[in-house]
Amino acid sequence: QVQLVESGGGLVQPGGSLRLSCAASGRTFSTTNMGWFRQAPGKEREFVAGITWDSIATFYRDSVKGRFTISRDNAKNTVYLHMNGLKTEDTAVYYCAADVRVSTIRNSGDYNYWGQGTQVTVSS
Repeated sequence: QVQLVESGGGLVQPGGSLRLSCAASGRTFSTTNMGWFRQAPGKEREFVAGITWDSIATFYRDSVKGRFTISRDNAKNTVYLHMNGLKTEDTAVYYCAADVRVSTIRNSGDYNYWGQGTQVTVSS
């Protein structure tokens, strides 16, 4: 089993920045593809970003390209989501997920492990 714990969420003004972290334990993190998803009230959970185990490939939904950056530090068993230029539409609970095939990295149903989420609120 894999345990994932997100942190770094909070309240930020539009245009601000946050860095989310996801700490993993329980199995080999360094060989696991990872993703970030988010869910706003009344909305479906949606893919935000993904990264392969070796950081060779990254994936983003169109609305966050150029603003968000996913990265990982396998030595620390941690994946990050750096969020810049935050907009009110980015307000959501952000979830870290692990263990997915690269070919389906955008599909929430294909991940085997999930964290509990961290709240990001963008408001003036």
